[in-house]
Amino acid sequence: MGLTMGNSAAPATPQKLRKASRRRPSPVVPERGDGGRLPETDLVILTGMSGSGKGSVLKAFEDLGYYCVDNLPVDLIPKFAELCRGSREMRRVALVVDIREGTALKRFPALYRRIQGAKQPRPGSVVSRPLLIFLQASDEALLHRFSETRRPHPLAGGRPLREGIAAERKLLAPIRDLADLVIDTSRFNVHDLRRYIAEHFSGAAADRSLVISCGSFGYRYGVPPDSDLVFDVRFLPNPNYIPRFQPLTGKHPAVAKYIRSFPQTEEFTRRISDLLAYLLPHYIREGKSYLTISFGCTGGRHRSVLIAETIAKNLEKRGYHTQVGHRDVGK
Repeated sequence: MGLTMGNSAAPATPQKLRKASRRRPSPVVPERGDGGRLPETDLVILTGMSGSGKGSVLKAFEDLGYYCVDNLPVDLIPKFAELCRGSREMRRVALVVDIREGTALKRFPALYRRIQGAKQPRPGSVVSRPLLIFLQASDEALLHRFSETRRPHPLAGGRPLREGIAAERKLLAPIRDLADLVIDTSRFNVHDLRRYIAEHFSGAAADRSLVISCGSFGYRYGVPPDSDLVFDVRFLPNPNYIPRFQPLTGKHPAVAKYIRSFPQTEEFTRRISDLLAYLLPHYIREGKSYLTISFGCTGGRHRSVLIAETIAKNLEKRGYHTQVGHRDVGK
């Protein structure tokens, strides 16, 4: 889609990913098949808001070996699903259906239920239930993406972009309610989103698919609004009171050595690392795919920088994927 997602210039709502327990216990569709039986056809249907990253997700599925179709007419989906179920070649299929379908999209809920209830095409075949994935993003993230790419929203017409987004969200609500998996891409960039899909649907590192952002900030500039967890490290001795440390940051070896020389620093990082080791599996189990952890000190240059770097390294050692950012280090 050529979109830059999760840019820090755009406010974003907390990352949410929901799994409808009444439909599937896991977002990963297992691959089966043995002997002379037809292999299972994994049928993934992608839909969601314009600008939410459907194109990037479709490319991710294509990289995983899925046969991919973009903008298949809604009325052809049941027939296409039937052909896939009887095919030995198209074992895994992903297709996109979205607002480009116009009024025909209103028929999708009924057609999807029809696919869900379809019987096996012939004895001995293995038929998987389809998986419906809905991609969404906050209004602010979508506004930023459309502004950045200068592409028109399909429903905007001559009215403001925000109204077009609101209209699309309302029209897609019935489809979103059907989804087996809802992914909010507000804070994903293209690479994070494709990595997330690869980890969930390739079977690789599914238990470590949570993307963790460890960041530092200065309280004098405000708490980052997209924080999920916030830790105040102003209780640690402040290097800024030592003249030679003032122009440096927490990444400088001398500053880091000074902060680490106090026993409460080691104890704090150990306790927080242990706390996160306990929390993260529970976040993953609940379907959370992005977690922002913020560490704050007075100016956001020394203590919070070191702590964010340290916690990120500790989590990496435990097998988690982390990102590190220092919002106020240059101020």
